[in-house]
Amino acid sequence: MVRLISMADRSAPARDRIAFLGHSTVLIELAGEALLTDPLLRPRVAHLRRYAPAPEPAAAVSAVLLSHAHQDHLDLASLREIGRDTPMLVPEGAGRWLERRGFVAVSEVAVGETAAVGAASVTAVAADHEGRRYPLGPRSESVGYVLRGSHSVYFAGDTGLFAGMSELAGELDVALLPVAGWGRTLGPGHMDARDAARAARLIAPRVAIPIHWGTFRPIGPGLGLSLGREPAVEFARRVRELAPATEVRILAPGEETVL
Repeated sequence: MVRLISMADRSAPARDRIAFLGHSTVLIELAGEALLTDPLLRPRVAHLRRYAPAPEPAAAVSAVLLSHAHQDHLDLASLREIGRDTPMLVPEGAGRWLERRGFVAVSEVAVGETAAVGAASVTAVAADHEGRRYPLGPRSESVGYVLRGSHSVYFAGDTGLFAGMSELAGELDVALLPVAGWGRTLGPGHMDARDAARAARLIAPRVAIPIHWGTFRPIGPGLGLSLGREPAVEFARRVRELAPATEVRILAPGEETVL
């Protein structure tokens, strides 16, 4: 088990850190705040089973950032484990749906809007991904987030490659980019390792960290592939070719890096 540690848990002086907890779940410790993206903390969701180490929730998270309403990104059981009163930033269309399920500190953000989380700021940015939750969930948007404090961090969520990513160029210390998925193929609105490397070329971050790999696979024989480290390794290889000024840090689920 990998413990999801909040800034308040550390006895050492606060340092900006990023911990990849698997899939699209990342703990970003920035400006003294602990921000958690798309928490999926349990060993199974729907037809997917976790094969990476499972994280344990922290005692305190400053805020949860949700990129869209799909079940493997907005997981109600994981959100309840973190706490119904934990502040949450969500894309337009998902807020009221969450409030009807007992969450009491939900704020919707549209692309371009900024919210303060303590000393950190969080701005919603565009994503190319159909975010509706099927079959009966909300018709919500999909977003990414740019977090700013003593460093700037881009969390892409789920997205396809699109030209507008270049608007982020020149301002990012770290980009968290999805490079794979859990099934045999990737549908529209996703990036594989090649597209994620092209995104790194567009946005030119100082550091790129591949996410959305090596965590879940479908239950049953022949229903999907365990992709292992290959998507992350391929991403690093392609970034060296397309964006050599960007450093790639590969974190296995449960590993962290200091900024």
